[in-house]
Amino acid sequence: MGRIILVYGVIAGVTVAILMRIAMMLFPEGGTGGMVAGFSSMIIALSFVFIGVKRYRDIELGGIIRFWRALGVGFAIAFIASLFYVAAWELYLYFTNYTFMDEYISATLEQAKNQGKTATELATMAREMDSFRALYANPFSRMAVTFTEISPIAVLMPLISAALLRNSCFLPLKAATA
Repeated sequence: MGRIILVYGVIAGVTVAILMRIAMMLFPEGGTGGMVAGFSSMIIALSFVFIGVKRYRDIELGGIIRFWRALGVGFAIAFIASLFYVAAWELYLYFTNYTFMDEYISATLEQAKNQGKTATELATMAREMDSFRALYANPFSRMAVTFTEISPIAVLMPLISAALLRNSCFLPLKAATA
């Protein structure tokens, strides 16, 4: 079980890190397109949770797995992938000299200004963003925030995988024909 968790966790983690970087190159301004690309990359990468749980069920357990065991294996794979996601984001920040938050705040305030926000509203937004900048300056807080970005998908994929794969008739392992 440990080997399957590690292998599929690393595959999912490397996949999410690579796809995150590709999404950032395709959508450098972020926005809705960047968000869709980001969540799509998480879903694609975390599909390895399903593959890993299915492999564990079919190869290690002879085609039968209970919901809770499947959920545990899925969560373990997703956790490893999430660690890779956080590490990839930290590397991105390091190589861009931690300019992300300043650029994000500047773009957000510029967008609000273009939408016709008043000076008072802009000042309020700037104060709120400055408090987020302070939170983001602490690496542990920043890593926790980054971890929460992937966590909805990292919870959903193991739940779906466990619910589907607990039924041994769902995608059963085909016997080899001679």
